[in-house]
Amino acid sequence: MERRKRRVSGAMVTGPLAPFADDYEAKLRARGYSSRSVVCELRHLARLSRWMEERRLLAGNMSMERLEEFLSGVPRRRDGGRVCSRRALAQVLEVLDEYGVGVCKAEEAPASPSEALLSSFEGFLLQERAVTPSTAAVYVARARRFLAWCAPDAELASLTASDVTGAVLQESVSESVSATKLFVTALRSFLRYSFIEGLTSSDLSAAALSVARPRLSSLPMGIDTRTAAALLRSCDRRRPKGRRDYAILVTLLRLGLRAGEVAHLRLEDVDWRAGEVVVHGKGRHEDRLPLPNDVGEAIAAYLERGRQNGALQREVFLRAVAPVGPLTTNGISGIVRCACVRAGVPVVRAHRLRHTLACQLAGAGAPLPAIAEVLRHRAISTTAEYARVDIEGLRAVAQPWPGGEGR
Repeated sequence: MERRKRRVSGAMVTGPLAPFADDYEAKLRARGYSSRSVVCELRHLARLSRWMEERRLLAGNMSMERLEEFLSGVPRRRDGGRVCSRRALAQVLEVLDEYGVGVCKAEEAPASPSEALLSSFEGFLLQERAVTPSTAAVYVARARRFLAWCAPDAELASLTASDVTGAVLQESVSESVSATKLFVTALRSFLRYSFIEGLTSSDLSAAALSVARPRLSSLPMGIDTRTAAALLRSCDRRRPKGRRDYAILVTLLRLGLRAGEVAHLRLEDVDWRAGEVVVHGKGRHEDRLPLPNDVGEAIAAYLERGRQNGALQREVFLRAVAPVGPLTTNGISGIVRCACVRAGVPVVRAHRLRHTLACQLAGAGAPLPAIAEVLRHRAISTTAEYARVDIEGLRAVAQPWPGGEGR
């Protein structure tokens, strides 16, 4: 086998991956890796390439399975961490793909009838119902569990209402009320789809009975003004990461966005001249909201002196460490958690900041339709929960307790 060599940034790469080392280095630098990290990762690439050469593997034999095999044999650090970065090395697969090198993939077994049905159901959710991929994945997982219980062969013609009710009861035995409610929601969607496709003779979605939960057991909870101020003060705005975290927290508090909506915010969604921002909400709905001055100033400060120069991503908020890329919903929630820890306040989820705006509006006497418009609720019943936080307003309309005079 011809022994090819490529010296890149002080790291000698030999073997089947040597011709791709330059492009691998360029990809790492474009994604925000420091010069020191680039050299380190190139040394790992050289080690991987030598490992492949010893096994007489070509570049086209490289795959994620091969990479996992290589990493399993690499010694770990004393703290248990990997010496090589899976995330960094996995990017060599992208380079090979860009060159058209046939990366080996495991042969997929023919899809079973159940998996074929679930795949079709997922396509229906994405295309017809306009749900997000993450929501579709959750629904498909619940539908898969239902099929395993009631129709392993995906034959739904003989399905009965009692089968559906039994599945819900079985789920409720081992899962929490919230998890069972999600199962019921996904199951109803799957059963409606099955009826539309003619897989069942009748619509059995009504047989998935609602799960009772004491909705009035607790009030919607936000955070108080002092806690909100502590979260904002915890961000070191002298540093790029602090400017980013501050802009995210201000956006959550002032606009009441969901974590996913902040993560999906793109540069073209901010209309600086009109002072508006386009929000991509649930069900692929788009809404235009006014852009408050403090939110606009925080985002502008991050874009000017915090966001990585030359980043190609169109999302507004990016990761602060390599590889540079857009934040996820979990990433936004993680920023809120870290801010709580820094501020020394009880840890809350990002959605609590959305509750904060709603509670503030309700406390200021804003009517429910106005709150619903700000939060972009499709049903006024969802907003009605916030009416309960206006304690003084409730006292004014409360009827006297029978026999409770003088109390």
